[in-house]
Amino acid sequence: MFVANKDRYEKMIYRRLGKSGLKLPIFSFGLWLNFGEVNDYEECKNVIFEAFNNGITHFDLANNYGPPPGSAEKLFGNVLNDGLMNYRDEFIISTKAGYFMWEGPYGDWGSRKYLMASIDQSLKRLGIPYVDIFYHHRFDPNTDLRETMLALRDIVLQGKALYVGLSNYNSEQLRRAHLILDELNVPYVITQPSYSMLNRWIEKDGLLETQTELKAGTICFSVLQQGKLTNKYIGGIPEDSRAKKAYIQFLNEKDIDETLREKLIKLNEIAKKRNQSIAQMALAWAVRNPKMTSALISVSKMSQLKENLETLKNLTFTEDELNEIDQVLK
Repeated sequence: MFVANKDRYEKMIYRRLGKSGLKLPIFSFGLWLNFGEVNDYEECKNVIFEAFNNGITHFDLANNYGPPPGSAEKLFGNVLNDGLMNYRDEFIISTKAGYFMWEGPYGDWGSRKYLMASIDQSLKRLGIPYVDIFYHHRFDPNTDLRETMLALRDIVLQGKALYVGLSNYNSEQLRRAHLILDELNVPYVITQPSYSMLNRWIEKDGLLETQTELKAGTICFSVLQQGKLTNKYIGGIPEDSRAKKAYIQFLNEKDIDETLREKLIKLNEIAKKRNQSIAQMALAWAVRNPKMTSALISVSKMSQLKENLETLKNLTFTEDELNEIDQVLK
């Protein structure tokens, strides 16, 4: 039976989630692409245990995570049964619904029917009575926003989630949704956008400032751009990399071009001076603004988890470093 390290909270940094009572670790654990039926269960379990042993107290899922869809929640439910459940009150579980999950007109987007059915399915796969945070996974332009927000309210009122979040919403959409959620007294606490050195849309959108106005927090995903922002692609494409895996649709070999390699070579020189890898520097860069509550890490190997956790030793940047990074990214 799993027994957690007694000193698990000593090295991790925690940031408050807006004005809520929740704090998240500066690095949270995402189960997007590496925790499905195609992955080795024992390795996945051990990585999750080690994450918790190092103070990571937030585990992020969605109904469609896998592959196949749903299998990440099943896997995490098995990990809970293998000993993590003994510490349930010490960590946050989040899940989501909003992307395609099942056939027919009711298994996608933001209808009340889809969201209410999805939370029940997710809880069954996880084997728990509630999640801490339930997100609508993406803005639905065709469903009345009030319908979607009312569904989130009722999921909370039914005791199936403690808080709600909104993922892949821009600032204008967040403000519209928050007006409804505030009127309905729904505990909205978090948004989840994509953000990385190679994907900086939230800066132009002003999303971090918007969340501060709304008294909520932000957690970013794809901080390493599916592994692009690592040292592994400087000299080519390793056989065990995501770019070589046919079941991963978001990254393939054509994405690893000479332009990217040139940027990686230059970023690596900056990272070396910081005594970091590119991945470590990219993670630190993503949370350099204290308004960014947390960044999701998603690893397939224990060595990657340990590398990511080493980032905690150097999270600060000088102005010269930030300017040098900006020059490379341009």
